[in-house]
Amino acid sequence: MKNKWVSYFINFVLVLCIYFVFMHFIANKTINNYYLGILIIIGINIILATSLNLTTGFLGQLALGHAGFMSIGAYAAALFTMRLGTPFFISLIAGGLIAAFFGILIGIPALRLRGDYLAIITLGFGEIIRVIILNLKFTGGARGLKGIPYLSNFTYIYWAMIITVAFLFCLLNSRHGRAIVSIREDEIASEAAGIPTTYYKLFAFTTAAFFAGIAGGLYAHYIQILDPTKFDFNRSVEILVIVVLGGLGNLTGSIISAIVLTILPEALRGVSDWRMILYSIILILVMIFKPSGLLGKNEFSIRKSLGFLQSKFSKKTGKG
Repeated sequence: MKNKWVSYFINFVLVLCIYFVFMHFIANKTINNYYLGILIIIGINIILATSLNLTTGFLGQLALGHAGFMSIGAYAAALFTMRLGTPFFISLIAGGLIAAFFGILIGIPALRLRGDYLAIITLGFGEIIRVIILNLKFTGGARGLKGIPYLSNFTYIYWAMIITVAFLFCLLNSRHGRAIVSIREDEIASEAAGIPTTYYKLFAFTTAAFFAGIAGGLYAHYIQILDPTKFDFNRSVEILVIVVLGGLGNLTGSIISAIVLTILPEALRGVSDWRMILYSIILILVMIFKPSGLLGKNEFSIRKSLGFLQSKFSKKTGKG
């Protein structure tokens, strides 16, 4: 128990230190607007990847409509800010809640299915949302929604990312998280053990949709113009690739993968003619030689790291 609270304290201190280090570099222009933009997109991708991992990695249900929930949150948050003058924080929460509501609507019928059938339904949902947005006047239609105020600074996105990861970590290490994972391992056995599988499947799906909506709201207030084509099937696949590359059922892997796959295309801009080919080759090689993802099932833990270092130190001390 003592090590547990020590690791929590160390995590909190590390999070604060990283934030202040970045803010220092941003303030003195060591991190210019280009690199700041990359950091912001990394934060948004981490929120999207970790939330999708809850459904696909921990619950074991393949979903291909995450970009649809992101688009709902993006447009809802932007419209709340532009039309109603709602404070940014309230707009984000509203966008997340509306995305969660649609998560419930699609989740109730869709989660009765499994595997490929669920993937097809969620894929269809994402495309339906995109087409609806294209044909609505108040969303700007095909021209896009313009004039969104720039409110998504580094501070908002950093702490939204931290809260998302912390919430998912606490959820997955609770009895509710263990129930979700048990459904992935054996749904029939879980139901026989008295776990309400339908409830937990819908709960995980809705929670993932909520955080996707939050990420969408942050994205909208950073980009300042929304184009429905940015939330198509390809966007959902990009998020899924981040999750798979990092490791299904691994939050740390999703974080590292989001960082790598956001930086990699930018790092390859110097070879623009071969950029996407090299990007694809790197992804293929990683999946061939590391099919379980970058970290597999090995979740990084400060507490385990401290225990490992303590045991090593004790052995050395004992030998001395």
